[in-house]
Amino acid sequence: MLNRRYLRIKAMQNIFAFFQCRQSDYHLGLDLIREEFTPDLNSMEVQDPVKLKENRKAASELFIKSYDKGRLTGVDEYTEVQVNAAQDALNYFEKLVRQDVSHLRKSMVAEAEKIAERYLAFLLLITELVDFAQNEREKRLNLGRKALVDDSNWIRNKAVALLASNKPLQVAAIKYNLHWKEEQDFMKQLYKEVLGNDDTFKEYLQKDAPDFEEDKKVVQYVVKKVLFKHDLVNSYMEERDLYWAENQEVLKSMVQRTVKSLEEDSTDQHELAELSYNWEDDKEFFIDLFNNSIKNEKEYEEMISGKSKNWEVDRIALLDKVILMMALSEMINFSSIPVKVTINEYIELSKKYSTPKSKFFVNGVLDVLSNELQEKGVIRKSGRGLIDNK
Repeated sequence: MLNRRYLRIKAMQNIFAFFQCRQSDYHLGLDLIREEFTPDLNSMEVQDPVKLKENRKAASELFIKSYDKGRLTGVDEYTEVQVNAAQDALNYFEKLVRQDVSHLRKSMVAEAEKIAERYLAFLLLITELVDFAQNEREKRLNLGRKALVDDSNWIRNKAVALLASNKPLQVAAIKYNLHWKEEQDFMKQLYKEVLGNDDTFKEYLQKDAPDFEEDKKVVQYVVKKVLFKHDLVNSYMEERDLYWAENQEVLKSMVQRTVKSLEEDSTDQHELAELSYNWEDDKEFFIDLFNNSIKNEKEYEEMISGKSKNWEVDRIALLDKVILMMALSEMINFSSIPVKVTINEYIELSKKYSTPKSKFFVNGVLDVLSNELQEKGVIRKSGRGLIDNK
């Protein structure tokens, strides 16, 4: 199940990506001006390279001093040609920025929702590892070959059988077209080379008629020690999931809880894990955090700058800036989340994702700002236990 920390991480990654995209958009705006005043070798008109260079320099200067304000300033000092070129670049820059915000917001939500499909896919992987073993046995029998190891216990595993017969999982597999049929090389390596050489798994295969709890225990082992730990699976997933490092822990928790919840008398309608207790509320939190952090960038920058002694905002590590902006956005805009919870969450993010000294910087700035903003009434908390804003 997704928790708020995971959603904060995803928002952080996408806000960070936004700032990088915006920097590229800035350079694309300058490129547009450069193209506007580049000599046209196919033109029949006489062109003055000195004048073109002068116009390019002036229009670029106007764009550079105006782009972060959203409008051209001090235009009286420039010619109409220069102003028009700078305005075109500004319009182009703002269009690209809007597109980036929209794209990142959509992809951020889609990536979080994709977790549900990956969770289902890993449940299917467990069942298809049994199918693979069964198919391999049938091939050997058809060829008259004897197995080196008897894997009957795995093929008859009662916990896996419950997953295989689960109707919600079957319906979801059809709905999202989830299967591992095109990954037979991966399945072969995973079953023969990884599980086949695992001492715990081999010990399970040698058991005499294991009961349901023993069947479930080995599935739990396979989930924890193989599917979410072995290098083969990690390499496979890293190629398909840019954020596997974060998604891995969430998925492992969801799959582990599902297997743990299986009982011998579970029906084919056994409940699977949900993406969230209330995904619509979590999604709203997720999107609002992203939007508010970007929308109020200038305001938050001023707050951060005022409390960052000996540090100019442009000298602060970009990721620290993102973390501080998000923390301010959360403290100010989400009245039901305690200030201490917010500060602790973003200190943890700084520990894991930023520089070694970032946690002290983030903690210091947020501690001072939170107290000051509460005194001014900018931060107001509501709800049981939050009246004192603690």
